[in-house]
Amino acid sequence: MTSKISVRQICFIMLIYTAVSKFILYPTQLSAESGNDLLFSALINFLLQGAIIWAVSFLCSRTDKTFFQLIEGTLGNVTARIIYGFFALFFIICAIIPLFEQKLYVHAIFYDTVPALIVFLPIFFFTVFVAAKDFRNIGRCADICLPIFLLSMLLILVMSFKEVQWDNFLPVLKQPSRVFSSSLANAFRFAEPSFLLMFMGHFKYNKGDAAKITISYIGGAIFVMSVLAAFYGIYGDLAQSRQFAISKISLFFPAIELLGRIDLLTLYVLEIAMLFALALNIQLAVHCIGQCTGYRNSAVLSVAVNALLIALIIIFNNNMNVLSVVWSKWMWIVFLIFANIVPLASWFMRRKND
Repeated sequence: MTSKISVRQICFIMLIYTAVSKFILYPTQLSAESGNDLLFSALINFLLQGAIIWAVSFLCSRTDKTFFQLIEGTLGNVTARIIYGFFALFFIICAIIPLFEQKLYVHAIFYDTVPALIVFLPIFFFTVFVAAKDFRNIGRCADICLPIFLLSMLLILVMSFKEVQWDNFLPVLKQPSRVFSSSLANAFRFAEPSFLLMFMGHFKYNKGDAAKITISYIGGAIFVMSVLAAFYGIYGDLAQSRQFAISKISLFFPAIELLGRIDLLTLYVLEIAMLFALALNIQLAVHCIGQCTGYRNSAVLSVAVNALLIALIIIFNNNMNVLSVVWSKWMWIVFLIFANIVPLASWFMRRKND
C-alpha cells in the first residue's frame, strides 16, 4: 500500500465537505418538508451515515487493500471494473445538484446583474484542473480548506445566533411522519461513506483512526445542525421561502447596518471550501473511470467528465426545479445502494491476501 492521503486529511474532508455541501438549498428544502422539526430529520440522516462511516473506517483496520482490490479478490477483475464504472456514474450524479446550486448561489449572492450561465461556466476551468489531480492533491486541498472553513463558520455563527428565536421550534414533533419522509427525500445529499470507500487502501491506518474519522464527521454534522437551527430560528415559517441559508442567517447582525454587508467577505472565503467540496465528486468520478477502463490519463478524463457536466448545465439551465423533484423522489434509491448498502457489503469481501 502506498499512502497517498493521510488520516488527518480524511478527517478534514469529513468535517469540512460534509458541512459546506449542505449549506445552500438543503436548509430551505428541509424547512419546507419538515417545518420546525427539520433538526430531527437531519439527525436521522447524520446518525445513519455516521454509523456507516464508522463501519467503513473500522474495516480499514482489518485490511490494507483498496476497495478495488477487495472487489477484485472476491468477485474478479471484470466485476471490479464494472462496479467502479457504476461508481463513476454515481459520483457524476452526486455532482449535478451541487453544481446547479452553486450556479444559482454565485449568481444571486455575488453577481446578480450578470447572466447566471456566463458567470458560472468559468468555474469549470477550476474543476477541470482539480479533477485531473490524484489523492495527494485531494488531501492538500483539505488542508487548505480547514482554516478557511473554521474562521468563516465561526464568524457566521457569531453573527447569527443572537437573533435566533427558539420558540420557532415549538411544538416539537407535531407531525413525526414528515420527519422520516423528509429524511428520505434528502438522502441524495449524503454520500460521505462512498468517499471513504475510495480512500480505502490509500492511507495508513493506525489504532483509533476509525474513531477520529467518525468524530470528524460528527463535527461536520454539528456545523450543519447549527446552520439549520440558526436559519429556522431566525425565519420560522418563512424559512421555506428563503433560499441560500448560509447567506441569510447573518443578515440581522447589528454591525451590518453601520458597516454594510461585511458578511459577504466571509461568504466569499467560504466559497473556496464549497468549490473544493464540489470538485471532490468530479475527482472521484475521474478516479473510478480510470480504474474501470485502465486508461490513466486523468487530464483527458477530467476534460471528458467536465464536458458532460457543462452540457448538463446548459441543457437544464432553467430546469433546476425539475431536477430537484427527480432527485428527491427517486435518487434515494441510488444513494441507498452506493452510500449505504455497498459500504456495508464491503465487510463481506475477502480482506486477506491468498
